[in-house]
Amino acid sequence: MVDAEDSMECPECMDLLADYVDGSLPRHQAELLEWHLEGCGPCVAFVKTYKGTVDAAKRLRETTLPPELKEKLRAFLKRSAQP
Repeated sequence: MVDAEDSMECPECMDLLADYVDGSLPRHQAELLEWHLEGCGPCVAFVKTYKGTVDAAKRLRETTLPPELKEKLRAFLKRSAQP
């Protein structure tokens, strides 16, 4: 049972989202998050988008980059890392 005094704010919900989606969030915190979601449309929309992104990423196939693309990516990352 969740008490109103144990309420959770939106930023805190977002911090717990990854653990909630993968099922590793402790039961009490999951209940608080679910209680918050019952009354917060923006957070519900965010959770749905987040879950959709996680599900889509799980369906991605591992692929090998062509050597020329790999070199271009490395060069880009090196340039980006330099001050």
